[in-house]
Formats: sequence, C-alpha cells, structure tokens
Amino acid sequence: MLALTRKKGSSIMIGNDIEITVLGIQGEQVKLGIVAPKNISVHRKEIFLQIQKENAEAALNSNVDFNNLF
Repeated sequence: MLALTRKKGSSIMIGNDIEITVLGIQGEQVKLGIVAPKNISVHRKEIFLQIQKENAEAALNSNVDFNNLF
C-alpha cells in the first residue's frame, strides 16, 4: 500500500486519466473528488463488495440452461 500525505486542494494521479483530489478535511473525515473515465466504475468499498456478492449469488441461482440456447 502506498501512503500519501496531501493537503486540501491537492491531487494524486492514478495512471494517465484518474485524478483524486482532497476537497476538504473535517475532523476524521476527508472528502475526496474523483475524476475517472466513464467506463471505470467508482464505488465505496462496501458497495463494491455488495455488488460482487450479489453478482456471485445471482450466478449461482441462475436457472438458465445454456445447452438449450442454440
């Protein structure tokens, strides 16, 4: 893990096209702004994990018989 110290208004770049900017700091909370291409999903980690879990459950519970599709 890379740990960085940034001040309000400063940014970091991930690759050539993802920019993360510190918008504000209040107590223990940091507000971040993220600029990324539309084809890259940006989620809070807990939401990302929930999406993965729901997708895995849907795949397991799928009643699609792929042998009869063609």
